[in-house]
Amino acid sequence: MSKTIQFNPLKYPVYVMAKPIGPACNLRCSYCYYLDKEGLSPKTSTNRMSDATLELFTEQYINAQPGVEILFTWHGGEPLLLGLDYYRKALCLQKAYGRNRQIDNTLQTNGVLLTEEWCTFFKENNFLIGISIDGPEHCHNKYRRTIQDNGSFQQVLNGIKLLQKHQVEFNVLSVINDYNVQFPMEVYHFFKLMGAKYIQFSPVVERLNAASDFLSAPDNTEGKLTSWSVGSMEYGQFLTTIFDEWVRHDVGETFVTTFDATLASFVGAPAGTCVYSETCGHAAALEANGDLYSCDHFVFPEYNQGNIHKKTITEMMLSPVQFKFGDDKRDKLSSACRQCKYLKLCHGECPKNRILRLADGSTHNYLCTGLKHYFNHVEPYMKFMANELKHKRAPSNVKFWTKTE
Repeated sequence: MSKTIQFNPLKYPVYVMAKPIGPACNLRCSYCYYLDKEGLSPKTSTNRMSDATLELFTEQYINAQPGVEILFTWHGGEPLLLGLDYYRKALCLQKAYGRNRQIDNTLQTNGVLLTEEWCTFFKENNFLIGISIDGPEHCHNKYRRTIQDNGSFQQVLNGIKLLQKHQVEFNVLSVINDYNVQFPMEVYHFFKLMGAKYIQFSPVVERLNAASDFLSAPDNTEGKLTSWSVGSMEYGQFLTTIFDEWVRHDVGETFVTTFDATLASFVGAPAGTCVYSETCGHAAALEANGDLYSCDHFVFPEYNQGNIHKKTITEMMLSPVQFKFGDDKRDKLSSACRQCKYLKLCHGECPKNRILRLADGSTHNYLCTGLKHYFNHVEPYMKFMANELKHKRAPSNVKFWTKTE
């Protein structure tokens, strides 16, 4: 056990996404940005986070939180590859170091390995499960393939049914690519029919390094866009098509991360997601060997902040280097962003997507055209809902307002 206790002196929490199995996965999704990270850390006998590193992470992460609520996030690769006993051990460590604080756990999985035993464990320990699924079968199987190059849809669907059988709370994470972006209503209706109440759409924008077949670092504007990357305007039209259905029928019943973040910005509240926040840097990624990276999408050598065996999470997350990483999102906005009427809604979106080089040398977000289309389309509805909230009325009243348009 570590004898060094260093607490977070600030009032806001920090988040670290733990990747205890690293990039190891039982699927081979074409668009995965993480499979080529294998070479970043030294090989171990098991390629998994050791018990010593898990214990050190647990202690440091709990100490890094200023409040009484603590959220552990388990990610991959595929975190279920570690087996149930690993997470039983993690919960024991959380209890030992928790000092009676409220500790919750969320885990992101492709769902293929879910069983009755896993779901019983998740229910008993109040895990929130994120399920990666890209829509109906033809959309999901386009890129989410097994190692044998078979579609994974049916296996994922079976896993979701097990979660529902055991009443495990789950969210949907859907990667929007060049294919499923063509079927917005089919994707949305499928998720609603499936019983999903919380949906996150994540647009894929990736480039191959000009000198290799590996993905390019986010701050490198060179390289060819991958074939599966979503088109900017196509993504904007995807969002607006689904929004038109949502705003007329589903406000208050189905929660879409992008729509909720936009509404929050209209009422002057935090966006709730780093993608649309003014700055970032408060959510890092921890590799299996204890290396801490500035962000899950910036797992490249130049963004390695150190290792928890040599520095504490608090020390690294509150370092000038990490603060600069977060502030750069605001400070390095393109000239076009600074003049945009939607700046307060978008804040330049995620820095990983700023891959366009403008004439003045600044980098601009690839998704800008589509996001402007979306913001322009939803503005009157968002203003109505913001006004309802201002007067302590339900934003779902917009469903009745749309009928009088």
